[in-house]
Amino acid sequence: MAIEKMRLVSITSDLEHINEVLSRFTTLQNFHPEPASKFVDSVHGLRTLNDPNPYEEALTHIKDVATEMSHKLVFEDEKVDEEKVKVWLEELEKVYEKHKQALMVRKELEDVIQENKDAMIQMENLEGLGISLDDLFSCRYLKVRFGRLPLDSVGKLKYYSNKPFIFKSFNSDSIYSWCMYMTTPRYEGEVDNVFSSLYFERIRIPEFIHGEPGKAKEILQKEIEDDEHQLEHVNDVMNKLLSENVDKLNKAYSVLCKLNMIFEARKYVVCLGERFSITGFVAKDDVNDVMDVYKDMKNVVEIEDRPPHSDKRLTPPTKLKNGWLTRPFSFFVEMYGVPAYEDFDPTPLVALSYILLFGIMFGDLGQGLLLTILGGVLYKKKGWDLAAIAQRIGVSSAFFGLLYGSVFGDETLLNPLYQNIFHLEGKPIDVLDASFTMTLLMAAVAIGVVLICTCIVINTILNFRRKNLGEALFSHNGLAGLVFYTSIIVGVVAMLSGHSVFSLAYVVVLIVLPLLLVFLKEPITHKLAHEPIFPEGFGGFFMENFFELFEVLLSFVSNTMSFLRVGGFVLSHAGMMLVVMTLAEMVGPSFAWLVVIFGNVFVMCMEGLIVGIQVLRLEFYEQFSRYFDGKGVPFQAMEIE
Repeated sequence: MAIEKMRLVSITSDLEHINEVLSRFTTLQNFHPEPASKFVDSVHGLRTLNDPNPYEEALTHIKDVATEMSHKLVFEDEKVDEEKVKVWLEELEKVYEKHKQALMVRKELEDVIQENKDAMIQMENLEGLGISLDDLFSCRYLKVRFGRLPLDSVGKLKYYSNKPFIFKSFNSDSIYSWCMYMTTPRYEGEVDNVFSSLYFERIRIPEFIHGEPGKAKEILQKEIEDDEHQLEHVNDVMNKLLSENVDKLNKAYSVLCKLNMIFEARKYVVCLGERFSITGFVAKDDVNDVMDVYKDMKNVVEIEDRPPHSDKRLTPPTKLKNGWLTRPFSFFVEMYGVPAYEDFDPTPLVALSYILLFGIMFGDLGQGLLLTILGGVLYKKKGWDLAAIAQRIGVSSAFFGLLYGSVFGDETLLNPLYQNIFHLEGKPIDVLDASFTMTLLMAAVAIGVVLICTCIVINTILNFRRKNLGEALFSHNGLAGLVFYTSIIVGVVAMLSGHSVFSLAYVVVLIVLPLLLVFLKEPITHKLAHEPIFPEGFGGFFMENFFELFEVLLSFVSNTMSFLRVGGFVLSHAGMMLVVMTLAEMVGPSFAWLVVIFGNVFVMCMEGLIVGIQVLRLEFYEQFSRYFDGKGVPFQAMEIE
C-alpha cells in the first residue's frame, strides 16, 4: 500500500537495429519512457529522429475503410512485414471500390423504395375518388402536387387564402397531413413557393403509374417487392465482400498499428553518432521483465539500471501499489491528482475513511448486502472501479445496519437476534431515539477531528521529508496548527465535561503562541533561508497575513462542523425508511410489499448517490486540501491503440 519504487533504465543499441529494438519496446507495458526532447538541449551532439510518419495516412485510411464497411477492427499481434502490407492495401483498395459501388446502389434502391411507399400512401388516398391518374396529370390548365405538410403548417394556410390554389387533406398522422394542392400554370411558381415555405414535402408519382389508383397500387406494390429483393441481394453481396476480406482487413490494420507505433516510439529515441538510446522509468520489481524482453539480443542491446534520481533532468513518475481492499479507491485519488513520487499515497487512508463514513451514514443490513452483491456482479462483468467500491462500502453499510437494527427499513426484525443471542434488551444503537441524537452528532464531529489531525500529521511528516521546515513547523497544516487545533478541541471537550483547562499559561502557550507562529510563518521561513524577512514591506505582509489567519480560523471551524453531515445523514436515512414503512402500513397488507420494494429502491438510488458524493466531498475538501496537492507525474507506458 504505497508508491512503487522506480529505477531509471536506459536501452542502448546501434541504429541499424532500431526497428527490431523499437518493435519490442512497444510491447513493454511497464516502461515509462521520457521524450528525447528532455535530453538533446542539454548535451552537444545529441539528436532526435524527426522524420514524418509514413504509416499514419495509411492507418487512417484503413480505419475509414472499416467504418464504411461497418466493421470493428480487431488488433492482433502480427509479425511486421511491410511488403505484405502493401499487397494487402492494394487488394483492400479494390474491395473498397466494389463496396462503394454497392453502397451507392443500395442507397439508390432505398430511396426508390421509400419514394414508392410514399406514392403508395397517396394512391390509397386517391382510391375512393374514382379519378384516373392519366386524366389528372394531363390537365392543361391545372397543376397538381401530391405530398405531405407538417400539421403545424396546415393552420397557417389561412394566411394565404388570397392565393389561387385548392388544398385537399386526405388523412393525417401524428406529424404530417397527407395532402394535395392544385393551381394554374400561371401561378404555379408562386404557389409552390408558398408551400415550400411551409415545409411541404412533395411526393412524385412515378411515371410508370397509369390508370385508376387501385390498379396503380398493384403496380407499385410489385415494383416495391422487386426493389426490396434487389436490395436484399445487394446486402448479401456487401456482407460476402466483408466476410471474405475481414481477416485481411484486421491483419493489415494490426501490422499498420505496429509500424505506426514503432515510428511513434522514435520520439523517445536519442541518437549520438551510430548509437541510440531510450531512457525511462521502470518499477523496481519489473526491471528483470524488461531485461527478459531483450535477453536474446545481448550482443545488440545494452540495458543500464540506475537509481531514479540519478538524472536531475527527470522527475520519477508515480505508480500506485495497493492491496485488494484499497486498490479500487485509487480511482478517487486519481480524480483529484497523482501524488508526487516522494510523497504519501493517500489511497489506504481514503479507502478506510470512505468505507467507515459511508457505512455510518448509510447503515442498513439489507440494503448493504444488496449493494455488495450488485457491486460484485457488476465488477465481475464490467470491471468498473465504482462497482468494486460499491462492493466494499456495501459491507460497511451492512455492518452498521446490524448495529442500528435496520433491515430494508424494518427496525424490529433483528430484535430476537439481539435478545436471544447477544442477550441485549434491544438494538445496540437506536438512531431514532431522541436522547441519542446529540451523542451521534458529537461522535460525527469526533471522527472529523481525528481525520483532520491525521491529515495535519501526514502533512507535517511530508514537509519534514522535503526539508521544508517552514511548512512543517509553522503552517496551519503543520506542527503549530496541530498544537493550536488539538488544544482548542481538548479545551472544548473539558468544558463540556464540566472542567476547564483554559488557564492563562494554557491559552498563551498552546493557543496564542501557535497562532502567532502561523501568522509569522513567512518571515520566519525567510529568516531560516537567510533571505529578507519582509521582501514586500511590513505593511503588505501584515494586511495579507491578517486576513489569511482569519481564513485559517474559519477553515478549522468549517472543516470540523462539516462532519456534522455524517450524523445528519444517519438520521436522514433512518427517517426516510421510517416514512417508507409508515406508508406500507397505511396502504394495507395487499400493497405493502410493493411500497417497501419501491421505497427501498428509491432510497438506495437517491440517498446512496447523495451519501457517496458527500463522503467524497469530505475526502477532497476536508482532508486532501491539508496534505495532498496531486501534482505528481502519472506512470504511463506506451500503448498500442
